[in-house]
Amino acid sequence: MRLQAQPINVVSILGNDYSIKAPQGQEETLAQAVRMLNASLADTKRQYPTLIGDKLLVLAALNLCSRQIELQREHQQTLERTQAQIDATVDAIVRTIAEQ
Repeated sequence: MRLQAQPINVVSILGNDYSIKAPQGQEETLAQAVRMLNASLADTKRQYPTLIGDKLLVLAALNLCSRQIELQREHQQTLERTQAQIDATVDAIVRTIAEQ
């Protein structure tokens, strides 16, 4: 049995090149993540022009993580609202069937 080697992708972040192995089929996801990180770095740099290197990277990463947490909370609230609507619909159907 031969394992298929993962392709190595070279990405650039803060002017440094990194060789990263991405599972087959995940190359585009990696490319999107790099674009998102670079965009976040650029935004953070505009807000805090004196930040460089690790400090810039950490602040940009924290901003991305904060946004991810917000999205997860919004998603959970949407799921809870949807479940409540489903439960109400099922209750209404059960009542309608019981009345007949």
